[in-house]
Amino acid sequence: MPRLALYAIAVCVLAVVAAVFSFVQGSWLGIVWVLLAGLSSNMAWFYLRRHRAGLSPAAVTTPAVRADGPVGRDAVGQPWTAQTGSAGRQNR
Repeated sequence: MPRLALYAIAVCVLAVVAAVFSFVQGSWLGIVWVLLAGLSSNMAWFYLRRHRAGLSPAAVTTPAVRADGPVGRDAVGQPWTAQTGSAGRQNR
């Protein structure tokens, strides 16, 4: 299991304990702890899925780049490259 996933799970558990403690004390600050628990839970899930897929951190965050420039999609979903500009039209 990746180290960052373990840290995120630990933060999640501690945030849930803090939320319960806050609500028992009558403080509405527990809502912040619940939100932190949700965020850290999602982070743990992300790191576990990435680990199971065997992806490196660079593979997840690096955009696709080809010899003719970056590749993507425009606002309507058409393929876009730096060479063609927008939706397959050649820049002249």
